[in-house]
Amino acid sequence: MVETFTAHITPFGLDRTTFVYLPDDWQTSGRRYPVIYMFDGHNLFFDSTATFGTCWGMKEYMDAHGDAIIVAPECNHEGNARLEEYSPYDFTWQENAIHGRGKTYMDWMVNELKPLVDAKYPTLPDREHTAIGGSSMGGLMSLYGVAAYNDVFSRAACLSPSVRFSFTEVKADLRKAKIAPGTRVYISWGEREGKGRHALAQYTAKALETANLLTERGAVVYPYCQLDGKHCEADWNCQLARCFKFLFGWR
Repeated sequence: MVETFTAHITPFGLDRTTFVYLPDDWQTSGRRYPVIYMFDGHNLFFDSTATFGTCWGMKEYMDAHGDAIIVAPECNHEGNARLEEYSPYDFTWQENAIHGRGKTYMDWMVNELKPLVDAKYPTLPDREHTAIGGSSMGGLMSLYGVAAYNDVFSRAACLSPSVRFSFTEVKADLRKAKIAPGTRVYISWGEREGKGRHALAQYTAKALETANLLTERGAVVYPYCQLDGKHCEADWNCQLARCFKFLFGWR
């Protein structure tokens, strides 16, 4: 089942609809569950709330395969606010200066949202059972989160992470990250995300360099290029089984 609640993002002074996937028997099973914190919650579960009319299909996947709680706030839809909230770094986008507030957002997620969720639902709150995931800018945030808050997140799903905007800063943070044993990171990119072979080569090089840096720090990494894959929810849906089998062993 999927329910929603309103979370208050204290540092931004904003309320945000937060989607929560729960196993159907969560109130009667007597069990506690791993938690995956994700981004763009409106795009995960229902076509009716997805920005472009197609969601990830996470509810159907979790109903059939998963055994966890997913907590996913909706993004900020105003202007470039999503880019600002979902970037730990400043960068330029279509001649617009984006002032990244992602570090503040992650502080809120770890220090306010997670304690709220742990108090509200039957979670397994330890690092081993806490993961983070997202796509595009949400994939960048997931990559940043598993590196900067590795004491909180042991696994990360980074689908088509937007590392190209601030790759120098991304690499600098990964080189100094303290990655604990057992950290697992899934990184993907699509063959058709960019235009032509040159773009594919750039996407591939950055993804593999990111994977290598994480491996050097001690993480177990699964880099995956989706053949014919585009930068869209429908193609990210096609990766769910591969991604979560690697992260959690789900079949």
